[in-house]
Order: sequence, then C-alpha cells, then structure tokens
Amino acid sequence: MNPFAELATRLDQFGPWAPALFVAAYVVGTVAFVPGTILTLTAGAVFGVGRGVPLVFTGAVLGSSAAFGVARGLARRHVARWLARDPRALALANALEGQGFKIIVLMHLSPLIPYNLLNYACGISTIRFRDFLLGTIGMLPLIVLYTYYGKVIGDVAAIATGTAVPRGPAYYVALGLGLVATIALTVVITRAAKKALAQPHDR
Repeated sequence: MNPFAELATRLDQFGPWAPALFVAAYVVGTVAFVPGTILTLTAGAVFGVGRGVPLVFTGAVLGSSAAFGVARGLARRHVARWLARDPRALALANALEGQGFKIIVLMHLSPLIPYNLLNYACGISTIRFRDFLLGTIGMLPLIVLYTYYGKVIGDVAAIATGTAVPRGPAYYVALGLGLVATIALTVVITRAAKKALAQPHDR
C-alpha cells in the first residue's frame, strides 16, 4: 500500500487535525505526481460532500500552484527535460502558448488531460499564473463527483485498496461534459495554430 493510500485509511483517526493533514497530503501528492483520486474519494467518505468538496478544492488549488511554481522557477530546466520525455507534455505546453483562462478551464474539464501533467506543462509554458489560477475552477465538476462517490462508498479501507467507482447518471453527465470540453478545446487549439501560422515570421 502506498503512503497516500495508507494515510487515507487512517485519516479519520486524526480528529480536528484531519482536515489540515488532508489538504497538506493533497498538496504533496500533486507536486509528487500522485493521482488525487484516492484522496478525493476519501474526502467524501471521511468528511462528507459539504466539507469534503472545499477541502479537496483547496488542496488541489494549492497543489497545482505549487507544481506550477516548481516548473516555472525552482526547477524549470529539470522539469522541462523531464516532461520532454512525454510527447503529451510538449503538446500541452505548445497549445498553451498565447492562451489564457479559457483554455485552462477546458483542459481541466477534459478527461484526456491528466491533472498533474497539466500543472507542470503550464509551468513551463508562457501562460500567466493569474490565468492558470482562475482556470482551476474547471476542476470543480469532477471534484464534486468523486467526493460524492466517496460519500456513497463510505468505506475508507475499500477506497484505499482501489474499489471500483460507481457509474451512475452523474458519472455519465460528467463524461459528456468532458467530451464537450475536449471538442471545444480542439477547436480553440486549432484556431490558435492557424492564427500563428498566418502571422509573418522573420526569416
């Protein structure tokens, strides 16, 4: 069992410190490229939807900002070399050039764009941090969905061991929203590419 799954099984034992510990774990996990699904589901099981959603969103925003900061400043060259091994990361970074808030929202909504990869790709791109931060609002639909499913499952131990996520109507609504976002994202990137190609370049 990985440390984050182990934490998930014990989170409800920390009493009043559990929310702060949860947010800190989410931040560290995001920077460390650990998928946040287990912790998001756990938030629903331990805190419920009303408390879980704000906690997950806080952890996700702080974690995204931390990963962005690492990529943008502290370890830019190292991160760039690391991401260069993944063609998806380079494609993301190129797509983000000259873009802003709108494309970040769409990327967060699209199921094809991994959350952790997006954070680092944004950091090595030229996108402004303000647009990146505002665009994190696009994470909310899936955060609400998986926190709710965590509440439905209600068993932290089962979540930590990789129990299947329920696929009710809300799941398929989110999937449809992601599909629409992916189509819109493709249109935005295509238009941006055509605009860039149409501009005169110095020889």
